[in-house]
Amino acid sequence: MSTIRERNGKHHVQVRLAGFPAQSASFDRKTDAKAWAAKTETAMRDGRHFPSREAKRHTLAELVDRRLAEIERKQPHALGKQRQLLGWWKDQLGDYALAHIGPEKIAEKRDALLAENVGTAEEPRYRGPATAKRYLAALSKTCSMAVKEYRWLERNPVQQVSKPTEPDGIVRYLSDEERVRLIEACKGSALHELELIVLLAITTGMRRGEIMGLRWADLDLKRCQAVLHKTKNKTKRAVPLMPQVLVLLQTHAKVRRLDTDLVFPLPGRDKPLDPARPFQTVLKKAKIDSFRFHDLRHTAASYLAMSGATLPEIAAVLGHKTFAMVKRYAHLSDQHTSAVVGRMTEKYFGSAAA
Repeated sequence: MSTIRERNGKHHVQVRLAGFPAQSASFDRKTDAKAWAAKTETAMRDGRHFPSREAKRHTLAELVDRRLAEIERKQPHALGKQRQLLGWWKDQLGDYALAHIGPEKIAEKRDALLAENVGTAEEPRYRGPATAKRYLAALSKTCSMAVKEYRWLERNPVQQVSKPTEPDGIVRYLSDEERVRLIEACKGSALHELELIVLLAITTGMRRGEIMGLRWADLDLKRCQAVLHKTKNKTKRAVPLMPQVLVLLQTHAKVRRLDTDLVFPLPGRDKPLDPARPFQTVLKKAKIDSFRFHDLRHTAASYLAMSGATLPEIAAVLGHKTFAMVKRYAHLSDQHTSAVVGRMTEKYFGSAAA
């Protein structure tokens, strides 16, 4: 039921319904107060009411902290990345109450995200559309939790914000000469495990997080495979291990630590190491430009395509649920198909000159 009281020229309305906290608002006109009361009561009875008071009481900083605490409990391997992504939003909008963060405010910060120089004054560098999408996705997931589970928001404002469009980029993968130079440089790295890590990425197509999160229980050296339990698309998959990788794994197993079951732990800690800096060092040593660790995954997919693998087969190896992400390798597969047909034609029909 609702109660309306007039005080100091304002109409103060309060709605009370069993099972819900009381809701209050003030209006200049009594007709507006009555309309709001009726609308609020109906929404509460229909189960569509989300207390606006919660959105006013909690800030984005509180929401981010709660979400990160949840990730630390349930997905500790993802905490570092999510802390980076959500930390940026917390720095930008943390002091705002959730009720005051709408699509327009998020869109404004999206544009600032893309315009921010993350390099130096001499060598400026800016985030691309794909990176901006990851920042927006992290915030969107957090706001969805605020809607569905925390009951701090009525709707997810990120869903009304346009995502940056990614240009059709060129797939970067290692040439044969670059691959030889890179592996040779890895052998001399201060990070002794780097050669094994790089070979795992090239021969299996695993993501960096999947490799660094490997545990010894995930490896079946007798059956020559690794089983990935925590993947990006939430599905378990097995990946075959090549002979060169098996040899390095067997050698690495001889010096494994007993205080952690991680295959690649940080020295003295039960956390995965980060190969980013050593990898950049060997790239410079091998004189390989414009290449990221994730491009090792592109290299694996490109090699598969050029070896005659179909798009469904590439998707299965990489762990993609759909073919959308592997279509970028179609042209490499087409080139292979043309070469196969050419060899068949020459064998059975002779050269064109004949």
